[in-house]
Amino acid sequence: MNELQQKYDRLKTILKEMNSIVLAFSGGVDSTFLLKVAHDVLGDNVTAITARSSTYPEREYKEAVEFAASNNIKHITIVSEELEIEGFSENPINRCYYCKQELFSKIAKYAKENGINFIADGSNVDDLQDYRPGLKAMSELGVISPLKKAGLTKADIRELSRQLGLKTWDKPAFACLSSRFPYGQIITKEKLEMVDKAEQYLLDLGFRQVRVRHHGDIARIEVSSDERRKFFDEQIMDKVSEEFKKIGFLYTALDLRGYRTGSMNEILKKKQV
Repeated sequence: MNELQQKYDRLKTILKEMNSIVLAFSGGVDSTFLLKVAHDVLGDNVTAITARSSTYPEREYKEAVEFAASNNIKHITIVSEELEIEGFSENPINRCYYCKQELFSKIAKYAKENGINFIADGSNVDDLQDYRPGLKAMSELGVISPLKKAGLTKADIRELSRQLGLKTWDKPAFACLSSRFPYGQIITKEKLEMVDKAEQYLLDLGFRQVRVRHHGDIARIEVSSDERRKFFDEQIMDKVSEEFKKIGFLYTALDLRGYRTGSMNEILKKKQV
């Protein structure tokens, strides 16, 4: 038995011992894989909860709904509007703490009211490599991360998802739209809509891994390393620049390093040096 199979079996054992769970389900690679395995192991003792807010694009919500429905999984939608949380819109470095505390408090309430044993999320081993203050909130609320407990990395999850036939196995990484703003820059619904529209435009052009970082009048585009060359096409550059101006950005820039996880946290690492 190889190491990956051992991790997969460990995950199923962990889920079986939990008996019943409510899972925070975004429709991303990790939570989709976890929901699929949890439903295979626990059946109707699994409930998926998706939170709608201005930081969560409609395209992601529709994919989450479609997956749950096509697999006959109980799926609940709640409203968890981060901009209404005191202190969140000021965008402090622990912004994610406020978000996760709000979200998982609501999920915990649902679990208690419905006699569900555990609250789970899709965090994996790789999430420990970046600055993630939301993990503190989840720890305080007793949230379990089965993927992390099983020792699964992002690469493991993608490979197992592929083996299970999940369409999300090669889905680009996604994080809430609030992660597009430098710490300390005020987050508003209007700015979130700008980012959402800009990213959707790039996706419609055929880009797959996309981030549009909001730096006031400037949009800083991150795409995967192998997609950067698409901007060598002057027509693409002109179209993107024109569309982004319509959206509300005065200037549009391409990040030469391309997409990388947690690029907004690089300033925190620099300050620690």
